[in-house]
Amino acid sequence: MKILALVSGEYGNRHVRNITKHGPISWEINTWQTPGFFPPFIDDPIDFLPPELPPADLILSFAEHKGAAELLPEIARMTNAQAVLVAVDDELWLPRGLDQQLHGWLENIQVACVTPKPLCSLTESTYGVTRHQTKEYHNPLIAEFAHYFGKPELDLEIDPETRTIFAAEVTRDAVCGCARFVAEGLVGLSVDEAEEKAGLLHHHYPCLASMQKLPHFDHDTLMHVSGQILKNNVGPQVKPFKNAKTFKPGKYSE
Repeated sequence: MKILALVSGEYGNRHVRNITKHGPISWEINTWQTPGFFPPFIDDPIDFLPPELPPADLILSFAEHKGAAELLPEIARMTNAQAVLVAVDDELWLPRGLDQQLHGWLENIQVACVTPKPLCSLTESTYGVTRHQTKEYHNPLIAEFAHYFGKPELDLEIDPETRTIFAAEVTRDAVCGCARFVAEGLVGLSVDEAEEKAGLLHHHYPCLASMQKLPHFDHDTLMHVSGQILKNNVGPQVKPFKNAKTFKPGKYSE
């Protein structure tokens, strides 16, 4: 698969480094550094694009400006791309109205599009659009990418006697590499502290998703939602090994 990644800063560069290091060796990954400035309105996308871009099957947009999103239909034409993935870890990069427009523009030229919010909500068939809503998609190129990178999945091995995690395998990493960082930090921990520690490790990586509170995310932030996705993966795995605590009338017992 040929991939073209659009980057404009360290956010995107970190993603590309992780994909290049841990993705299949058969993937051919190229990057394009977007312009550092865009006007409020773009009249002609060609004014902001190079004369040519490398051929691509899948475009990954990690650009941190909505102007870059407006270039995507023309970039898809230039590269003959069949699918586009836009990371929405900050709504300023892809406002909700532009999100709808972009889907329409790309649909008109028969290019698949997903806009996961946050990026680590992406699976092989769905992606997040609000706190409680996901959207289905059907595209083999995006699904192939999401097989390796997207919604984090850790496979924890736990010693039932000591109730500690002795191994943590990453079966799907976050695009930024956060899941690998968290997995390393969980090894050796008690199951009682693992879920909370996963959330702290996620923030300390650090997660670069937005801290802006969004109404359609229950006035929560994308950074917090991203951390909760990881905790929701760890929690069910450690729960059977936790010491059950119950309350009885008149006393507390283990």
